[in-house]
Amino acid sequence: MSPWGWFLLQTLCLLPTGAAPRRGAPASANCELKPQQSELNSFLWTIKRDPPSYFFGTIHVPYTRVWDFIPDNSKEAFQQSSIVYFELDLTDPYTISALTSCQMLPHGENLQDVLPRDIYCRLKRHLEYVKLMMPSWMTPDQRGKGLYADYLFNAIAGNWERKRPVWVMLMVNSLTEVDIKSRGVPVLDLYLAQEAERLRKQTGAVEKVEEQCHPLNGLNFSQVIFALNQTLLQQESLRAGSLQIPYTTEDLIKHYNCGDLSSVIFSHDSSQVPNFINATLPPQERVTAQEIDSYFRQELIYKRNERMGKRVKALLEEFPDKGFFFAFGAGHFMGNNTVLDVLRREGYEGDE
Repeated sequence: MSPWGWFLLQTLCLLPTGAAPRRGAPASANCELKPQQSELNSFLWTIKRDPPSYFFGTIHVPYTRVWDFIPDNSKEAFQQSSIVYFELDLTDPYTISALTSCQMLPHGENLQDVLPRDIYCRLKRHLEYVKLMMPSWMTPDQRGKGLYADYLFNAIAGNWERKRPVWVMLMVNSLTEVDIKSRGVPVLDLYLAQEAERLRKQTGAVEKVEEQCHPLNGLNFSQVIFALNQTLLQQESLRAGSLQIPYTTEDLIKHYNCGDLSSVIFSHDSSQVPNFINATLPPQERVTAQEIDSYFRQELIYKRNERMGKRVKALLEEFPDKGFFFAFGAGHFMGNNTVLDVLRREGYEGDE
């Protein structure tokens, strides 16, 4: 081990950075003031070295919904860091094309060839409903920016008949009125990537597209059909007005803006996969839902945390004189076996 490596292992520690006063933050977060409110902090952790490096937890929502609530210490950490790393390089055209090709059915197959007929017909009917509704879902602001409903529908759902069922399930899950209204504004991760480019910071990614994509393609066929069926049932119930979703994008934003580090909601945002477990399922279906949940938790959170943590460690050791800002989904810093835990296990001691 190099002297630098030994020095880092001895001196680098990870600790959450206490919440800075949220200057100028709008009052609309409606955070409940609890006794432990003082213990809540921003999604920023400091890696103590010279210059310091940082971890920052993001969520996949339009940056405008959360930016004013992000404490100044997080924004200053971003400004001060010379290198910014993300999960994926969101500004690289290759990332987008690789994601697109990973979602496609192999050998030129169509969904009609692989899905049970009744599910295919329900899916087609639901997408026709979405396409019909989309003009009324769009905001005047979106129309003012030149976004057209047909263009937006094709951007999200175009070529759906060629996609693997698991990706169609995720697509259907995001084709809701709330999500459509937020299109056209960069999500927080993308906004930070664009800002880093604008500020001429060096940028990079700790993951390859395939590492995020292949686990989703690894679900077995019966699990995928179950997940797609549950997603369609949920959307059909929403259309009929007979269902309230337990966790909504609004809940996610509120937890984030209030600095609620304990919320389970973030793991589903970071894995980008909905939760299928609910009390109304028959026992056998509940078992399937739990199997899917534990598979995704293992593949899209724990295994990725391990890989991301080790790559962060390698970067810190390779560039000991650089200040890094690592912006990953907030779910990667919460619960068990987090990215922070991986680094602590590698010898980076720190406080909770």
